Amino acid sequence: MEQSTFKVDKYYIKKVDADKKSIYCHHDIMGELFVPRHKHDKAQMLYAEGDVVFVTTETKSYFLPARHFIWIPAGLEHSIEPKSEHVMMRNLYFPVEKDEDDFYKVEGIYPVNNLLLQMMLFTNRWNGHLKKGTPNFTIAKAIKAILPQICTNNLPLELPQPKDKRLGKILRYIENNLGETILFADVAHEFGYSERSLYRLFQKDLKMSFIQYYTIRRILKAIELLLERKLSVKEVALEVGYNSVPTFSNTFFKILGQRPSDYLNGEEILERK
Repeated sequence: MEQSTFKVDKYYIKKVDADKKSIYCHHDIMGELFVPRHKHDKAQMLYAEGDVVFVTTETKSYFLPARHFIWIPAGLEHSIEPKSEHVMMRNLYFPVEKDEDDFYKVEGIYPVNNLLLQMMLFTNRWNGHLKKGTPNFTIAKAIKAILPQICTNNLPLELPQPKDKRLGKILRYIENNLGETILFADVAHEFGYSERSLYRLFQKDLKMSFIQYYTIRRILKAIELLLERKLSVKEVALEVGYNSVPTFSNTFFKILGQRPSDYLNGEEILERK
């Protein structure tokens, strides 16, 4: 495997499209590396293990937790930033084929089930171009082929980027006070809006309500805290403003499809080699 001194970057990203027909594979512990905005002609499947990875496009900020993958369609500009030096990122880059399923045209975050995980284990020591006609190419193509059938739950783990500077200040206020219970009426008063006008601002700029944004942001912060493994589920709930653990657990389940205790106890299966 190439040593990632980024150093990783300016060459392996360019290598992705060097062979238009190959499937490109790159696995690495990325450290604190920030991969600046770029795009490639191939679609990208990025699996994260160990911590959180932030993927940012022009319009959205995606939050990729451990044991999940993000599908990035071909040609979509994005940047990548692992949260810590412990993040293992596993990438498969696929050439676009004629008459592809609509699944491959939309970015999304999905949990990795046991079937997909076992198939990915085959890629553990691969790196570089997988040539058509080789066993490794066939296995990688099979991984891509099953995604539309098994990945039916696109998780809402992204938040839109605000265009309005006024809204940016409000979102920073939310970010800085996640440990408190933030009421919409109080936010409107704090920033000099009527509730109706602030509601319209959220809907116009972010295409979501205040409560939708606030709920997702709390759960994303909770995932970060759970992955740090320093706090109990009850302590995490309090850190993101939930006084009721059952309410926190139910909200977490609605968004991520599993209870916070199950997520906290999840095992890292892929070896970091």
